[in-house]
Amino acid sequence: METADAWLSADPLPADPFPPLATWLTEAFDDGRQPAPHAVALATLDEGGDPAVRMVLVQRIEPDPGALVFFTHYGSPKGRDLERLGRAAAVFHFGPLGRQARITGAVVRIAADESDAYFASRPLDARIGAWASRQSQSLEDRATLLAEMDKVAERFGADLEAAAPATAEIPRPPGWGGYRLVADRVELWHSRPGRIHDRAEWRRQLGGNWNVQRLYP
Repeated sequence: METADAWLSADPLPADPFPPLATWLTEAFDDGRQPAPHAVALATLDEGGDPAVRMVLVQRIEPDPGALVFFTHYGSPKGRDLERLGRAAAVFHFGPLGRQARITGAVVRIAADESDAYFASRPLDARIGAWASRQSQSLEDRATLLAEMDKVAERFGADLEAAAPATAEIPRPPGWGGYRLVADRVELWHSRPGRIHDRAEWRRQLGGNWNVQRLYP
């Protein structure tokens, strides 16, 4: 991907890291070799101060204000960590293209209507699952989870076996919704032969502009 990443080898570097990052994500989808290129490793700190990391799906990149949007259960360990500290770090790894992006920043809940709109776009089984799952709590067996799915489907008059099940109206659970990770630090890395990689870091300044520097690989 020499041509596509020429901007990261050239000086001066881009003033804003988010348009290049959005392009990288688009190119990863277009390339087709990586399953779920919008998956990131999301890192938080738990109540005891231990690091915790898990994969989440970024549903959109917002160049303005420079943020990632993802969704989860507010009451999950991940949600509790985010609510308590209000900060997180995320990593994209576009392995087939030899690229990595690290993002650190403040995390805030998105507006309820944004969460409602995204939830309504999800497949029916995913919407039912959001109601049935008590994310990360102890589960006796899989049959218990499936029974909860059936209860939710019955409650909302949904039929997973119907020819067009997506027409069922299931509201967003009150304990489920979106977060926006607003970056104050971004690092972009591109693999090069001989491990002479391109690596640059952007840090947000007061007023919202970015300060960029090239880093040794």
